[in-house]
Amino acid sequence: MAELLEQEYNIPIEELNTALSGGMFVHVRNMLDSMPTSDIALLLHSSPPKSRTVIWQLIDSSIQGEVLEELSEDVRNPILRSMTPEKVAEAAGNLDDDDFAEVLRGMPDTIYRKVLKSMDKRDRKRAERVLSYEEDTAGALMNTDTITVRPDVTVDVILRYLRLKGALPEATDYLYVVDKDEKFIGEVSLAALLTSQPVSLISEVMETDFEVIPATMEETEVASLFERYDWISAPVIDENGLLLGRITIDDIVDVIRENAAHSMLSMAGLDDEADTFAPIVKSTQRRSLWLGVNLFTALLAAFVSSLFESTLDELAFLAVLNTIVPSMGGVAGSQTLTLVIRGMAVGHVTQANQRWLMGKELAIGFYNGLIWAVLIAGVVALWKQDLMLGAVIAFAMMMNLIAAGLSGVFIPLMLKRMNIDPALAGSVILTTVTDIVGIFTFLGTATWLLI
Repeated sequence: MAELLEQEYNIPIEELNTALSGGMFVHVRNMLDSMPTSDIALLLHSSPPKSRTVIWQLIDSSIQGEVLEELSEDVRNPILRSMTPEKVAEAAGNLDDDDFAEVLRGMPDTIYRKVLKSMDKRDRKRAERVLSYEEDTAGALMNTDTITVRPDVTVDVILRYLRLKGALPEATDYLYVVDKDEKFIGEVSLAALLTSQPVSLISEVMETDFEVIPATMEETEVASLFERYDWISAPVIDENGLLLGRITIDDIVDVIRENAAHSMLSMAGLDDEADTFAPIVKSTQRRSLWLGVNLFTALLAAFVSSLFESTLDELAFLAVLNTIVPSMGGVAGSQTLTLVIRGMAVGHVTQANQRWLMGKELAIGFYNGLIWAVLIAGVVALWKQDLMLGAVIAFAMMMNLIAAGLSGVFIPLMLKRMNIDPALAGSVILTTVTDIVGIFTFLGTATWLLI
């Protein structure tokens, strides 16, 4: 792991660990001072809990807020508990609004209340503003560091203003045009300002054909818009059309990365904020819950098998073949489930095309079932010298692959309507369905035709 970090991220992890173990804390502090905050956060994520405590104490206080924003909740919260509320308020207060909100929301309730009490009036008001929007919405994701202009001023006036200002907010590609009531009416690009005549009015060079983001829009929808239109930034407005702030591409990259990690880890029953180096007891508790759910579904499958105990006693070779059909159904269903969950995440699967998608997966299940049913029938018939047994397993294979295709579409859509995360619960339900259908169809047909 240490070598991988050094090669891919250019972090001197081995040198830092040696310095820590040798008590060379001044050297470690100097190394940390020369590292970007994102690399320091990666270093904390890649270190055991005891090392994190020492490393955190050696990080310059002026950048601790930026490091906190880069950390997952599982890594961040133990660090926050070790800090005084005043120190937390000071660190978080230097962040952009969206990062500020993320750190505050991730705090345990007891720490959160203490931090709010320790803030000055300005920061407390700022906190209340950014926290007034629900998590995972555009309002919670936006920054208020926008530059606004009026439509009745000239390009030359704006350019002189920008020169006097000296610096622009990060990822600024547009200035936003508002009226006297701060209502958003258009945007003007920096390129247009630089190439237009100085005497031109902003109203003459601004763009009015634009997309705006409501503050209540879900962040996944915002990410889809950024992907579709290749935006660098986009304005955020309230229900009255007033400009509230803007969302920038760096925030969207974080959303996309977090959603990808969430989808991948949720299918294994893991939290996307889970700490790789979390304490053993905590990790065991989290994984045991999901293992318990899996055990319950396995018992359901075992119960279905027990209904055909007499068949298995009489034809023991069926027990050998009994794992093939559920296994094939599980793989086929997982393929469909993964594609549908991804399609839902990026906005490809909608109410209008759900029925067509169901029909498509039904057809795929049928054709795959036909192909593999013929193949397994031939293999089993030659292996056991029994054409009827080959036909039985072929029929069960066909039925289970069709059920797997339908379930792979129906289950995530049903869970979405029930406001349950399809990535978290979909794979377990799917596995249960394909196991039960596969076992029941195979053993039930065998009981009917072979006994």
